[in-house]
Amino acid sequence: MTGGLVGLLIGSLLLFASIIAGLLSARVGAPLLLTFLGLGMIAGEEGPGGIVFNNIELSFLIGNAALAIILFDGGLRTPYQTLRSAWAPALSLATLGTLITASIVAAGAHWLFHLAPLPAFLMGAIVAGTDAPAVFMMLGRQGVSLRDRLRATLEVESGSNDPMGIFLTMACVTLIKAGNADPGWSVLEDFALQMGLGLGLGWLGGVALSVLTNRLELAAGLYPILALALCLLCFSSTALLGGSGYLAMYVAGIVYGNRRVRARTLICRFFDGLMWLAQIVMFLLLGLLVSPHLLVAQGWLALGIAGVLIFVARPVAVVVALAPFDFSWREQLFASWVGLRGAVPIFLALVPGLMGIDSQHIFFNAAFVVVLVSLSLQGWTAPWMARRLGVALAPTPEAADRLEFDMVQQTDRDLVAYTVKPHSRAADHPFARLQIPERARLVSVIRTGTVISTHDMDRLHIGDVVLVLTPPEQALAVDRVFSRRHKSPAAFANRDQGDFIVSGTTPVEGLARAYDIPIETPVPGMTVGGLIKERIGPSAGRGDRLRIGPVDLIVVDMLGLEITEVGLLIRTEENAPAHPFRSLIDRLRGLLAKE
Repeated sequence: MTGGLVGLLIGSLLLFASIIAGLLSARVGAPLLLTFLGLGMIAGEEGPGGIVFNNIELSFLIGNAALAIILFDGGLRTPYQTLRSAWAPALSLATLGTLITASIVAAGAHWLFHLAPLPAFLMGAIVAGTDAPAVFMMLGRQGVSLRDRLRATLEVESGSNDPMGIFLTMACVTLIKAGNADPGWSVLEDFALQMGLGLGLGWLGGVALSVLTNRLELAAGLYPILALALCLLCFSSTALLGGSGYLAMYVAGIVYGNRRVRARTLICRFFDGLMWLAQIVMFLLLGLLVSPHLLVAQGWLALGIAGVLIFVARPVAVVVALAPFDFSWREQLFASWVGLRGAVPIFLALVPGLMGIDSQHIFFNAAFVVVLVSLSLQGWTAPWMARRLGVALAPTPEAADRLEFDMVQQTDRDLVAYTVKPHSRAADHPFARLQIPERARLVSVIRTGTVISTHDMDRLHIGDVVLVLTPPEQALAVDRVFSRRHKSPAAFANRDQGDFIVSGTTPVEGLARAYDIPIETPVPGMTVGGLIKERIGPSAGRGDRLRIGPVDLIVVDMLGLEITEVGLLIRTEENAPAHPFRSLIDRLRGLLAKE
């Protein structure tokens, strides 16, 4: 009894310490996942905490459930628009890119650790996949705002390549245990079965969850529990049937997150909290499993694996996998640099030990060092690299402070409460000039606890609570009215947004006359936004640019699929963008010349 209470006390203290350490690390820009991992090492048996924990089976079980929750949460936040713009390059990176990465790392492991070909490929498979939590956190919580298609590609890749990495790892372990047996076509058949069942059952699971959520009359607090139960049911049943439970989780999250369901906000917030808990617990447990003296003994060799992965394998994989797609060399270089590794490689490194493979500690220690180097080097420098390569966008407006009320069963409208913020359109424009969508209705305004009539209202005040009834498809447009924005486009314009900013609805003919640009349009009266869509395609997103003679048209802002603001960059020899490392190259040339 006392032992259980002591364990509960230690666990709660570790969770509390993780939250405090996360707050402190955010102030210095340190990757949060690295902080959680380091805290686990400090609490471990060779650290000041002295906690002895070596239960690999329990860690693997908890890791399975945690990864399933993380992937479902990632799917919840992946709109169909993101998939449409990035599914092809992301799929190429998740499959071909993961295979190329594993193969090149395997060559490095064979040379550094003198492993046989199959164990060497096992090491490559363990560290091949980018980590969904690490990438989601880097893109979403470190202020890295990227061009839409690049961001979508990296997010979808990180969420979909885990099944590929897990399959390669399990296939290698099975082949090593089988000895010299010829697998024949069984490996490919197993891959097709896992991916097929993962996609199919994941889609069914997402549909079933949305249907049950809308039809069952439950207490509000039970809807998140229902979602969690069905989520884990889908994961475990898919895995037992021979499919990829991880792929099923990601697909189920996408399907469910893009359907109109009851208690959506409550469920999303619940899974957001669960995602944080899953990450903290995973990294703490993996940190507790580490033996630092073994890391030191094999540190240089493991650093060699990390170097091969970061500087050779990932760049080659990105270049090859993205070759059929129209990504600039800057975008490819950034995608190479942000191939972050997190808990998944360490989690997969537990598999050889569970299966009784010789020298299993080599895989675990190498994976741990790779993750440490990746989070420290790549995670810390990703924002700087995005700015240096010119793939970062200006900071996006702060999200509207909104509260949704559940009205799914009563009407096809959502009732949303907004708080008016400084520098939002709602605060800066007279009430009559607010661009509320046609089908949306402002229901009520609450000011200092009193309901105010909107009939004679001149303007909204900062701090007002506004109730709006809006169709779901127009919610984004309403959000824009209440989002905190920059005071003017000139306040955040930079070289990657052009010299001037014009509306996406500006007629092309007028723009061509104003700036003497030779632009031919297939349709008279076409807008600038329509021209970009026609030339680039429907997947055009923020940061995409269309070059017409001496002019670049750059997508600055969008509202849903509509291009609302376009940057105009006049290209001359003087302002042509320089190579991001030109100054460094020039310095090296100068030093060589002096010698």
